[in-house]
Amino acid sequence: MKQLKQLFDFYLDSSIHVALSCFALVNYTFLILNISINYSVVLFAFFGTIAGYNFVKFDALARAKKNKMSWKLKAIAGLSFLSLMIGIYYFLELQKITKIIASLVLILTILYTLPFFPNKRNARNWVGLKIYIVAICWVGVTLLLPIINCDYKINFQIGILILQRLLLIFSLILIFEIKDLKNDDPHLKTVPQQIGIAKTKNLGFVLLIIFVGLSAINFNYEYLELKLNFAIAIVIGLFLFFTNENRSKYFTHFWVESIPIAWWLLYLFTK
Repeated sequence: MKQLKQLFDFYLDSSIHVALSCFALVNYTFLILNISINYSVVLFAFFGTIAGYNFVKFDALARAKKNKMSWKLKAIAGLSFLSLMIGIYYFLELQKITKIIASLVLILTILYTLPFFPNKRNARNWVGLKIYIVAICWVGVTLLLPIINCDYKINFQIGILILQRLLLIFSLILIFEIKDLKNDDPHLKTVPQQIGIAKTKNLGFVLLIIFVGLSAINFNYEYLELKLNFAIAIVIGLFLFFTNENRSKYFTHFWVESIPIAWWLLYLFTK
């Protein structure tokens, strides 16, 4: 059992699970827009997420303890390097305009991790901006890349879809911010730090209501998609309701991050 737990922890800590969430959302985008799946986009998103997330999480730790790296950190570093190489390969397979969007997401990720100016904090520590940077990166990778790479026409309905995806990601991040409230630097001024847990939850509920409401004016949606949007909003709302500062990492890093995977699979098997 101990070995299984260690393996499961490695699966979570190495960002494979969150990469699967990204993978699921990219595939979901292709499905709901009836676009042929482009595996270069899908695999770039998957491997790029592993490399990007691990860079953000372990860069400072690895540099501070470069002479005392545990086997787990070494394994994650190896996986990240391999994922980076594969991600670069699939990046080169993308359309020119898609490469530009992907590069902008990369710049945001680097900015999020490393200070660009001497004696300045990285973007992760810029007051109040963390949640917006993460949400923009997720929307860029999971929605804009698939749309732009296949030259899909950007219209009002796509604008609604972008707004919906932004609201959904924002609501999910609020769960993480509540969970991390005790550990986050108070100077970060995350949403729960500024308005408290109760109001943060209420904000999340309002965003989810708007997300569902926007479904009614997006004429691209079929009835199944409307039902699934409503269902996913209910599920996120329940997680938001029950989250608190004392939840284990498995609550967020497995169960919450499984929501996009479940959303995609439900659509895939009920379509």
